[in-house]
Amino acid sequence: MPRMDGVTATRHIKQRWPDIQLLVLTTFDDDELVFRSIEAGASGYLLKDVGSDALAEAVRAASRGDAPLQPSVARKILVRLRSPAAAQPPSLPEPTGEGLSERELAVLRLLGRGAPNREIAEALALTEGTVKNYVSAILAKTGLHDRTQAALYAVRHNLTDRDSQD
Repeated sequence: MPRMDGVTATRHIKQRWPDIQLLVLTTFDDDELVFRSIEAGASGYLLKDVGSDALAEAVRAASRGDAPLQPSVARKILVRLRSPAAAQPPSLPEPTGEGLSERELAVLRLLGRGAPNREIAEALALTEGTVKNYVSAILAKTGLHDRTQAALYAVRHNLTDRDSQD
């Protein structure tokens, strides 16, 4: 990119349009670039060798609020999160999660397990629109930028291991 790198562009785009769903499509499979892109607000991360059908589905998934990740990228995230030295990235403020209702916590737990809105809605007997409202409320209350960061937060704080049945 001639004026700035993809991480910087992602950060600028998310600052200007915080509700936009932004996918990174790159040739770079570098661990730090993956994490910096997600921290900057990317909704998903795909490598350019992804097939056209998978790319089209990833765009649709991101538009639904899901977080499409290429399997090799998802593996990197899991390895980093499972590492004993895994810590909140320094560029992100520590979300407090204070003031989250039990229902919001249930949604956050399922986000951390990678569930798309449709599955969350089915599991909690809600509509997809209501789930989207809960996700928005979670982001507002935690100060996180997108559902990917919320899912990472849930994993880092062991929320996915708790019972999500409300």
